Amino acid sequence: MNFRKIILGVYAALFGAVALWAVSFFVQMERELTTLRRQERAGLQRLAEAESRLQAQEKYLDQLRHDPALVERIIRQKLGYVRSQEFVFRFEAGLENPRP
Repeated sequence: MNFRKIILGVYAALFGAVALWAVSFFVQMERELTTLRRQERAGLQRLAEAESRLQAQEKYLDQLRHDPALVERIIRQKLGYVRSQEFVFRFEAGLENPRP
């Protein structure tokens, strides 16, 4: 009878150890799953932002391809080009109130 109690005690201890390990394993897996879901949401948000920027850039590129007035305005602003018979006056900053 003593031997049977010892065997049951060993089985109970073994079952308790396995159950404790299983609980800790599943808790760890739940934490990792939560972290991965958070990363997925952040990644999806970054993807949506990137797609939005891409769409805006594609629209701008399409305008550059098909709108000569826009291209001319950009060339004039960025490169300082002028047409013949045009004059460009450049004023330096800080000279709004010249001394008499």
